[in-house]
Amino acid sequence: MAYLTLDDIDVANKRVLLRADLNVPLVGGEVADDFRIRSSLPTIATLRNRGSIVIVISHLGRPAGPDASLSLRPIAEKMAELGGFPVTHIGASIGPAAEEAIARAAGGEVILLENTRFEEGEKTNDPALADALAKLAEVFVLDAFGSAHRAHASTVGVSGLIPSAAGPLVVAELEALNKLLYEPERPYAVALGGAKVSDKLGVMQALLPKVDVMLAGGGMCFTLLAAEGYEVGDSLVEEDMIKDVRKLLESEWGSRLSLPTDIVVAPSFAADAEPTVVPSSNIPSGSVGLDIGPDAAELFASVIRGADSLFWNGPMGVFEWEAFRAGTETVARGVAESEAFSVVGGGDSVAALRTLGLETEVSHLSTGGGAGLEYLEKGTLPGLEALSRWVDGA
Repeated sequence: MAYLTLDDIDVANKRVLLRADLNVPLVGGEVADDFRIRSSLPTIATLRNRGSIVIVISHLGRPAGPDASLSLRPIAEKMAELGGFPVTHIGASIGPAAEEAIARAAGGEVILLENTRFEEGEKTNDPALADALAKLAEVFVLDAFGSAHRAHASTVGVSGLIPSAAGPLVVAELEALNKLLYEPERPYAVALGGAKVSDKLGVMQALLPKVDVMLAGGGMCFTLLAAEGYEVGDSLVEEDMIKDVRKLLESEWGSRLSLPTDIVVAPSFAADAEPTVVPSSNIPSGSVGLDIGPDAAELFASVIRGADSLFWNGPMGVFEWEAFRAGTETVARGVAESEAFSVVGGGDSVAALRTLGLETEVSHLSTGGGAGLEYLEKGTLPGLEALSRWVDGA
């Protein structure tokens, strides 16, 4: 898919609206994980060096309207701390306060506007909101890969109104994912986890014919095991997905899908519940599966270490609870030890690597979980399609 980049568009001394992905966790009003903020800094630095007035916009969380607990003010403070430059936070996304601050700004200054999801028209891609955002700037740069699969006013709507380009972070994401989508070296392994198979079924259907092996763990594996006819106790099962999952398992590619051989179960869904390892073919009634077992984890890690191309998205268990994180840790270490071209996406997978200090041991650490899955499934995203209209100077 063709799109302009910062090398193709003149941003020197111009007002640039930068759609970043600053959707980071907050704890007690402070940033708990600054990965996405750090990831945005190189693009901001490039624009500042070219004399641009950098107007940053992003969403945070899922507010139903203005919500002080989801203000971007703490993000502005952390961005200034990490970047070593002043960041002016404005308590509005559009309107007089934003317009006046931008009018006063000089080249190189950074302004962070308020949470775009405080605006009613953001998620519906309201033309009036898109127009108001576009009027703040002369150029639009989409650098929020993690939001590029959402047809929102701040990702799609505004890009139809002023000259637009993909930012360096988006370009890097696409280059990495395109290697897996179009030219993977083999063997090619995909490891998927997370809670729900419904979140992953589309990409499973798209990738299974293209990979050599697909490893399935996390809560999603119990719907797969149930579709195979196994007892899964009280583990999470999406009953309405079993028919589609069984169809996938019975397809000509179904043999490429590898399920855990053992499971760590507990009598309840609780951090302090007593863990027990059981065969995945016979999970006791009343038990809840909370992690893949040690044999499955070692097998998955062995497959991963032997791959030449690798994609991992989703934890193998309830990673935030110490008693049920061993499966994810084993897989994470396998990913880090692999010499494959590796892409890791999804907040929990990235968090696992960072917790273990292994984030520098992979080829590409993605800032977009759902967007990466959708791109691998469809080969396009709404935000990218919106950018493509500017290739011929539309």
